[in-house]
Amino acid sequence: MASVQQSVDVDVPIRVAYDQWTQFESFPQFMGGVERITQLDDTHTHWVTKIGGVEREFDAEITEQHPEERVAWTSTTGEAKHAGVVTFHRLDDAKTRVMIQIDWEPEGLVEKAGAAVGIDDHQVKADAKRFKEFIESQGTETGAWRGDVQRPDES
Repeated sequence: MASVQQSVDVDVPIRVAYDQWTQFESFPQFMGGVERITQLDDTHTHWVTKIGGVEREFDAEITEQHPEERVAWTSTTGEAKHAGVVTFHRLDDAKTRVMIQIDWEPEGLVEKAGAAVGIDDHQVKADAKRFKEFIESQGTETGAWRGDVQRPDES
């Protein structure tokens, strides 16, 4: 399994950074390779990606979500097997550190080779930079979902 970790400091309050990250349908505006995300309900999304000419569709479930703290997910269908967590850390009233961790299973020779030479790291770093540019240029979130999703073992 491949693992990528990246952090980015954004010049917006933690509430703004977190609220924007919960707007999954806006991800194509700053994530390379993400064609479309459809929010199906509070905890389920459908993704369409196209990376390196390969289009994939999959569903993901939000497994944990706590306002201004974290959002965690795992894929539930499709070929793309992955899970991740994004955490939010208040640096001061107007600055937030966003930490991203994604674990995924590369498939086929091309994906395994790409993971081995760090293409995944480069993509996540570029996406984090584009998120920073996106949220800072907006100055405010495009929406928010402040619900709380507990991990199954926290119920």
